Amino acid sequence: MTKTRDNNLKGKVWLVGAGPGDVELLTLKAYRILQSAEVVLYDALISKEIMSVLPETAEKIPVGKRAGKHSVPQDKINYILVEKGLTGKNVVRLKGGDPFIFGRGGEELQAIVKAGLDFEVIPGITAASGTSAYAGIPLTHRDYAQGVTFMTGHCQLKSQPIDWNSYANPKNTLVIYMGILNADLIKQGLINAGRNPQTPVAIVSKATTSEQRTFIGTLSELDRLATHSELVMPALMIIGEVVQLADTLNWYHA
Repeated sequence: MTKTRDNNLKGKVWLVGAGPGDVELLTLKAYRILQSAEVVLYDALISKEIMSVLPETAEKIPVGKRAGKHSVPQDKINYILVEKGLTGKNVVRLKGGDPFIFGRGGEELQAIVKAGLDFEVIPGITAASGTSAYAGIPLTHRDYAQGVTFMTGHCQLKSQPIDWNSYANPKNTLVIYMGILNADLIKQGLINAGRNPQTPVAIVSKATTSEQRTFIGTLSELDRLATHSELVMPALMIIGEVVQLADTLNWYHA
């Protein structure tokens, strides 16, 4: 970075979790900070309802990452965050879900700390929690799952092999972020590791929004569900016996 910070300026950076989509799931603190933002770097999948909370005068910079599409490199995002923070303005990095759960919040925070900027992290409802709640799928249940694991199924799955045996426990719910493009690899990995092909699975699309859709099947059908013609991003996979409760516990009708 070639710029130096003016010590008379009071710039600050907030990493804000926007939650899974429903604007009413923003925390009160997130809502307050968003309304005072002067610069906002926002993810591609932030809902228009949440974007409407931002002041009209705020500078809005899209920095989203989308699998298989042109994305802003992480180094570039870090640079912009620091550059804007050094101007003395209130800068918000608005991230879907929670900044510290597959949101690269830690990487961005390291750059902010290195630049000597003041900062705060405002947690948000992560996609796993919001999606499961709105789909009527409890992530844990005494009769079906004694634990839950979050993992990412992003594009690097092929080059960074996964220890699928650690995810094969039938008493554990598995929630997979960014796994749609690698659905076949995920299916084969879990089945080869011993997970029952008849394990219930759900893919929930655009969760907590008016366009939410839930596609339910079995692990053996995961790749087929992931290519459903009506599936729209973002989407989250939930794998485990708890999925069978969706029929009776679903309360949200978009």
